[in-house]
Amino acid sequence: MKWPWSSWFARLDLFTSPVHTNSMKPLRTSIDLPRDLHRRLRGVAARRGCSARQLILRSIERLVAEEEPALPERRLPLSPPLIPPAGRRIDLTNDQIYDLIALP
Repeated sequence: MKWPWSSWFARLDLFTSPVHTNSMKPLRTSIDLPRDLHRRLRGVAARRGCSARQLILRSIERLVAEEEPALPERRLPLSPPLIPPAGRRIDLTNDQIYDLIALP
């Protein structure tokens, strides 16, 4: 006998957190922890009211965010141009250009 909620359970993924739901399926990774570190990790997670998994994910996200390269403070000046123009120079004003181009 099929239960009415069985299709709902089939779609339920217990290993994705609501914070990390996107179009990509999360990857599973395993690590070996010393017993003492594992015990302390579980204790910290319990005191913070979250799971050890959530604590590990937050820590990894924080570390990765610190390592992301910062944007340059300012852009390179573009005058004079970095690459000198080749060929002859054409001096036209915007009005002259609009006169040459038929705009609707």
